[in-house]
Amino acid sequence: MTSLSPWLVLAGLGAFHGLNPAMGWLFAVALGLHRQSRGIVFKSLIPIAIGHTVSIGIVALAVVMLGLVVDQRLLEIAAGVVLLGWATYHAAYGHRHRVRVGMKTGMAGLGLWSFLMATAHGAGLMLVPVLIPLCLSAMPANELTAAGSLPIALAAIGTHMAAMLAVTLVIAVFVYEWLGLSFLRRGWINFDLVWIAALAITGIILVV
Repeated sequence: MTSLSPWLVLAGLGAFHGLNPAMGWLFAVALGLHRQSRGIVFKSLIPIAIGHTVSIGIVALAVVMLGLVVDQRLLEIAAGVVLLGWATYHAAYGHRHRVRVGMKTGMAGLGLWSFLMATAHGAGLMLVPVLIPLCLSAMPANELTAAGSLPIALAAIGTHMAAMLAVTLVIAVFVYEWLGLSFLRRGWINFDLVWIAALAITGIILVV
């Protein structure tokens, strides 16, 4: 808890997720433009946050529970293998399996989209390398317990989500007020390729 590095990594991953239009800001802007309401852009952050939080929260809870009964090194290797497998699958088939949610969907649909996209991209899996040392390293003279690990996991999720929502909000408002969605036709960063590389590199680091 004394080192800032894990928390900065969590915030950095949150910021990266916030930059990715598929994670929510594109839908927030589209809804705002469709309904001609800036307030809808802000309101859209609620289902985006809920969906993303549930997705990564499931992974965080699994890590904490498994960490109580599985050796930490074995858990790291298993997580690395899963990340490598996820990167391979995402590279080969990810573009073929897109959940179709209309750009004019309601708040429930936006929350569902946020959950499915975070899950499909392995957003929670990318937090595992940070969650393991944060949540599963017992302090000296203290026994590792769920009661001690869960608050840290919740703080990690909160840090990640705060950074993601901050970036999502800034981009959504900027695009809504000044750019509009037409600029996406001229080009945008291919976040899928960057994410696949990040999954693979993280998996290799964990295994090795």
